Amino acid sequence: MTEHPAQIHAGVVVAGHGRHYIVESADGVRTTCHPRGKKSDLVVGDRVAWKVAGDEGVIERMEPRSNLLYRQDQWKTKAFAANLDQILIMVASDPMFSESQLARALIAAESAHIAARILLNKADLPSIAEARVRLLPYSAMGVEVLEVGLKTRPDEARALLDPLLANKTTLVLGPSGTGKSTLINLLAPDAKAQVGEISHALNSGRHTTTHTQWYWLDAELDAGLGAGLKTERRTALIDSPGFQEFGLRQVDAQKLPNLMPDFRAASTECKFYNCTHQSEPSCGITAAVQRGAISESRYRIYGEILRELAQTRW
Repeated sequence: MTEHPAQIHAGVVVAGHGRHYIVESADGVRTTCHPRGKKSDLVVGDRVAWKVAGDEGVIERMEPRSNLLYRQDQWKTKAFAANLDQILIMVASDPMFSESQLARALIAAESAHIAARILLNKADLPSIAEARVRLLPYSAMGVEVLEVGLKTRPDEARALLDPLLANKTTLVLGPSGTGKSTLINLLAPDAKAQVGEISHALNSGRHTTTHTQWYWLDAELDAGLGAGLKTERRTALIDSPGFQEFGLRQVDAQKLPNLMPDFRAASTECKFYNCTHQSEPSCGITAAVQRGAISESRYRIYGEILRELAQTRW
């Protein structure tokens, strides 16, 4: 009797912990899978081909990625999300956001060719005026800035965000205190149930909350992992807890100005092709800073990142 090889299935990685991954198939069924071999660089959002192996699955291969986003800490750089349509960077008027973190996230998005928007929460607080001023350089360079009050005006927030997120895979980023959990609970049906199911399946307990997680905004979870998701599933939100420094080591230091829209045009006015925009004469960027076309804070952040890139190797 001839034994038939296991059928190949297509799926998307919606969570991972160690070498355990949750892969969702086209019909919404989720399966705990393991990659072949000892090493795996799979991330949430990856499309994979996998086979059933008993009660679980084996990932045979990863399909080509359209994009890949990195983050880093003081020790290493690590990929954490792939195949994104857009990034929603959350900031708030209280606590006041770090412009350096915001700039790095935007550079990472630009480097990966992913569209990005800024979502300014707590628009009902008096400190919103200062936050708006700090964001003026970003709206001036063409980055869309959206204002919401997620707790005080949730219906208005949904009316604003629903059409922007519809039929897309969106990564939401932001430090603690910006209202990211409020956003997810507002937009994602059964968000807590989805976390609980995946946490149980990965046997990782509460540690799953420190890892990147995929949520469907237009689906409800059936009881039990493997039972599938009800309704259409076209709109996804990926949450990556924390707001660490973004992995920018893949960026060529000379190309850094091209990843900053307000620097891009000014850099074409430099006298020297290899200008670092620090102390060279006839520099288009320093001239733009002097006349106020580029903010001093943006120029300071550029210098910080440039020095970091000069000290590290990808």
